[in-house]
Amino acid sequence: MHDVKVLRENMEGLRAALGRRGHDVPWDVLQKLIEERRALTTQVEQLRHELKKGSDEVARLRRSHQPAEEAMAALKQLGDRIKDMEAELRGIEETLGDLALRIPNQPHRSVPVGNDSSDNVEVRRWGAIPTFAYPPKPHWEVGEALGILDFDRAAKIAGARFAVLTGAGARLERALINYMLDRHTTHHGYREVLPPLMVNRATMTGTGQLPKFEDDLFRMRDEDYFLIPTAEVPVTNLHREEILSEERLPIRYTAYTPCFRREAGSYGKDTRGLIRLHQFNKVELVAFTTPDRSYEELERLTGQAESILRDLELPYRVVTLCTGDMGFSAAKTYDIEVWLPSQQQYREISSCSNFESFQARRAGIKYRPAGGRKDAKPDFVHTLNGSGLAVGRTLVALLENYQQVDGSVLIPKALQPYLGGMERIGKE
Repeated sequence: MHDVKVLRENMEGLRAALGRRGHDVPWDVLQKLIEERRALTTQVEQLRHELKKGSDEVARLRRSHQPAEEAMAALKQLGDRIKDMEAELRGIEETLGDLALRIPNQPHRSVPVGNDSSDNVEVRRWGAIPTFAYPPKPHWEVGEALGILDFDRAAKIAGARFAVLTGAGARLERALINYMLDRHTTHHGYREVLPPLMVNRATMTGTGQLPKFEDDLFRMRDEDYFLIPTAEVPVTNLHREEILSEERLPIRYTAYTPCFRREAGSYGKDTRGLIRLHQFNKVELVAFTTPDRSYEELERLTGQAESILRDLELPYRVVTLCTGDMGFSAAKTYDIEVWLPSQQQYREISSCSNFESFQARRAGIKYRPAGGRKDAKPDFVHTLNGSGLAVGRTLVALLENYQQVDGSVLIPKALQPYLGGMERIGKE
């Protein structure tokens, strides 16, 4: 969320900075509302001044034992008029606040300008792309042939874009979750959190999913609760409406959760397999830090997500998203993309973003500077998050990159201790 003061005083500057990113923002409506608010505020202040003068006059008349009924009636009319104008002003401010919540974050100056994913900029690559003596199979064929993936029964019990993992498939997914959590807590210094999977409207608003993206969310029919699209939502809101001491920063959390997304607008994309499901598992990384350290923290967090792929020996690349491909709340985002042999391309497995103060302003998360007076004015923290990693997509990459000519799948050494020493998944 942007500071309303910025909207009032430098709307054109913000509009220019957002560029195409703000194409659907009703700037003319915003400008009109701001002008109406300014004019109405001036009128209310003038009338309040007149009300004070009228009150003083009534008091004077009473002290001098003169008739005050007419002055009191005029005073009541003036008070009623002020109440009406204040109600109108509140309505304007509520509309302004709602529109402000729909304006995307301003990109960091280092973000490349572009329209879509074709304008993203590659930063680095890691790992050798595997070669096969045969056309590599897509993960759903590998998994179904091994008897560890079942999409037909998932469709029967739930519908399209769901999957059932059985046997070694379910065990492999669980192993990945435990491995990622252990890695991030033991080696990277994150504190594990197990948050609710349903959250309220304020929580969704705090991280930027509401009000703009309500159609992408699963909502309870009889309660104003939403299923989380990512653990970023509940974990970031752990400190909503709090003032943290600078000595506590940075604060780093990791969480495993199922995630739920309607995937509105994605019909026809990745209709087969595990890439784009309504329900999927993910291990998330969330950090809170001071503004001067947040871009250092972004590099750190991204590197920690990358380390999972290096340990699993999966080839990947890192790209900087351009302004036209970046998420609503982000100021800068790195996408980590893993190689999928069946598609002969890299596919996203993690997005690591710095939101600067955008989410903190919406959620009211501040910190008090260290070494200052106790009455020092708090400032907004910077929040960051990234997938560490999307578990289902990691399983996809394992099935495709480690598939063998006999249909089996090798297990990378880093995961073998989590599977009782298992080195290979064969047909069940």
